[in-house]
Amino acid sequence: MTHDLVIRNGQIVDGTGNPSYKGDIAVDGDTITALGTVTKKGAREIEADGAAVTPGFVDLHTHLDAQIGWDPSLTPACWHGVTTVLMGNCGVTFAPVRGGDKEFLAEMMESVEDIPREAILSGLPWDWNTYGEYLDSIEKMNPAINMVGLVGHAAARFYVMGERAVDEQPTDDEVQQIAHLIGESVKDGAAGFSTNRIEAHRLPDGRCMPGTFASDEELVAISKATGAHGGMLQSVINSGKDQLPGEMILIRKQLEAAGTRFLFSAPWEVGENGMSAYQPAIEDMQKSGLNIYGTTQPRPAAFLSGLKTLILFGVRMKDAVNWRSLRNLPVEERLAAIQDIDFRNKLIEEAKRMEPADSIFQTLGAPGFSIPPARSFWMGNGEQPEYPTGEDNSLGGLARAAGEHPGETWLRLMLESEGEGLFHVRFVNQDMSVLPDYMRADWVVPGVGDAGAHISMISDVGWASFLLSYWHRERGEYSLEEAIHMLTAKQAKVLDLKDRGTLQVGLKADINVIDINRVGERHAQRVYDFPHGAPRLLQRAAGYRNTIVNGRVILENDELTGERGGRVLRNRGGKLA
Repeated sequence: MTHDLVIRNGQIVDGTGNPSYKGDIAVDGDTITALGTVTKKGAREIEADGAAVTPGFVDLHTHLDAQIGWDPSLTPACWHGVTTVLMGNCGVTFAPVRGGDKEFLAEMMESVEDIPREAILSGLPWDWNTYGEYLDSIEKMNPAINMVGLVGHAAARFYVMGERAVDEQPTDDEVQQIAHLIGESVKDGAAGFSTNRIEAHRLPDGRCMPGTFASDEELVAISKATGAHGGMLQSVINSGKDQLPGEMILIRKQLEAAGTRFLFSAPWEVGENGMSAYQPAIEDMQKSGLNIYGTTQPRPAAFLSGLKTLILFGVRMKDAVNWRSLRNLPVEERLAAIQDIDFRNKLIEEAKRMEPADSIFQTLGAPGFSIPPARSFWMGNGEQPEYPTGEDNSLGGLARAAGEHPGETWLRLMLESEGEGLFHVRFVNQDMSVLPDYMRADWVVPGVGDAGAHISMISDVGWASFLLSYWHRERGEYSLEEAIHMLTAKQAKVLDLKDRGTLQVGLKADINVIDINRVGERHAQRVYDFPHGAPRLLQRAAGYRNTIVNGRVILENDELTGERGGRVLRNRGGKLA
């Protein structure tokens, strides 16, 4: 008798936080069947000497709802050790849907999450109405990694109210219809319910997406229906200083009604005495036995500015005809354009007439501004992007050191990098010094990589590789056991995922074999592999010897094998299976 797979001589880091040890792992079918010393041979054996053997990583904030239709490998998440993803965050999903409403949902996803409308409409079969039928459809697509889905507030509201869902509040009867529809979606397999509370998420016509201004009564009714079928709650809340207290009160109301788990996006916000602004309310909820969790980026989240993205140094200025001309060129022609000294001088003169933005959102939405030089950081030309750099490496600091205008520095670095260079334009978690202690809090999990979304401007999907390469290997802030726990069991607890997240006999064989000395992110590259040749930013990883999903080796030496081991994990009365 042999095992299907044996991983030998690895440093086993089981995800619990307990000390690691050297040993073997045996897998039969989709299950771990032995740990420690395995005497039987495997039909396939992987030599893991010198590598860490860990559970597969869990990513709690993705928008892969559309991409599964044309990319069942779910790149780039699968390159970064991720074996289970939660999709359907932020209230935007493709189900439930009435036959004539798919265009509205596709356009909303494009506007909010930067996933092309035409790719969504042509890349998915749209052979569903209910959320359960949507899960049936993606199950047929045979994903490479495990997928868990939330049902979105916007889709359910639009299903019940139609166009009125955008600007009006539902009647009492409609509130009950929305709550019932979401409850049925959870009963049919959705892991829970997601909503959005921030006004920055807009429809193509500029209006806020359905549900943004939902009443407490509506959200409490939905929460009660979600919890009745064992579902969790997810929200993007207003985390600003003035709005946060009210948001915390609402979260408590929802949790008390649902009796379940609540996950919200929690970028660092400073409160009294330097503690996180969320902490007092979180502690109060925890003392009452409520299960509250927040997810945050383990590094600054940022837009990417460069010749190969939509964000150049400056756009939108009425008389900035040259910058607009550069932006309108095909990406492949932009480098040649700025090599022309006359054209480059015109760009510099226009840049000098621009005002630096306080926020990148100001740059995107108002005329006459450039990217903020003090918050834009050069990512370097090395093999690995340089995220944790200081003021000297900001666009403003580099310009002062060279005696240049920031616009001139931006163009010079684009030339020197042959058009490949990028600036990291930070907008949340800008102060990295607070993040190690913040992420140690029992209610905080790292993440918010937004895999599958913001494909032309943001690439944060490599957050797990960054946590290992920077916070563990380079800074030593976390031991290997602590870092792996944060990527695995701590994440799985949020989903109440019982059979994944740790390496134990009888649990599912979602496993990584990682060269910790090499693991890390690579620079984002522009590729054209979405339907209709639409471009996206794609970030590879290094150091992953193997990734195994349900016993099948889907990745070897940083490259996909073509195997697809993933499953659609559905809620079954509060249990994901």
